[in-house]
Amino acid sequence: MARTSKSTPLLISLSVLLALRTSYAGGIAIYWGQNGNEGTLTETCNTGKYSHVNIAYLDKFGNGQTPEINLAGHCNPASNGCASVSTGIRDCQSRGIKVMLSLGGAVGSYSLSSSADAQNVANYLWNNFLGGQSSSRPLGDAVLDGIDFDIVVGSNQYWNDLARALSGFSQRGRKVYLTAAPQCPFPDRLLGTALNTGLFDYVWVQYFNNPPCQYNTTSGNINNLLNSWNQYWTTSSINSKIFLGLAASSQAAGSGFIPADVLTSQILPVIKRSSKYGGVMLWSKYYDDQSGYSSAIKSSV
Repeated sequence: MARTSKSTPLLISLSVLLALRTSYAGGIAIYWGQNGNEGTLTETCNTGKYSHVNIAYLDKFGNGQTPEINLAGHCNPASNGCASVSTGIRDCQSRGIKVMLSLGGAVGSYSLSSSADAQNVANYLWNNFLGGQSSSRPLGDAVLDGIDFDIVVGSNQYWNDLARALSGFSQRGRKVYLTAAPQCPFPDRLLGTALNTGLFDYVWVQYFNNPPCQYNTTSGNINNLLNSWNQYWTTSSINSKIFLGLAASSQAAGSGFIPADVLTSQILPVIKRSSKYGGVMLWSKYYDDQSGYSSAIKSSV
């Protein structure tokens, strides 16, 4: 008995140490589509760096508008010039990479006027980008894995209805993944209600251009970021894998850029302790090409 009692504290200490050292592996999500100089979708996925690609953006939809996709310098959807993107989508998927269509963005004309409007938009997305059928599929006949909500402007109304409507299509046999890119102040003023549906698979929280919760580039202080991650996002009721959303270079954002060495030595070792940790999201492929950021962090993510 004496021997057992002496070993008990040691066993407890080892358990505590193992708990503290638990670390979860993640992937890198990337936004592609807003710069014609960032390479094709096939080239993006062939780098082997990314686990998820968000095609940005469908930036006009809802409220009775005819939806429009904007892929900057990549192709012209008005002349059906983006249908060839299907080849890239399938190439990425063949490598196990999930490909989403991102809705919204910082510049666009989008809103939802009612629950019925949300259902109409969901039907359009299903038929034109997901598992449905349409004669006017802007990205060709490839079936995307899901829809990303990058809602930056407008109202917070009816995004939860859109999420429910899109999720309902999963019952038709192929899962429709839902992802979102909220700002780090919690709860997100536009997507908070939608995220509370519990329907989102991956959430890439934007920790740039958000001074209250981002890395302080002047002082090097990481506390606001870590407090936001630990006290709000990963302890919330949001049932998703959470990604740390970052600018891939100092030119990619107005503020909040984290040097790769700071990320890998000070931040990732802490945030990877959460079972909700999913990885890192980068804006964007173009800026990542310029900086080599993903290459510098990939082994630590």
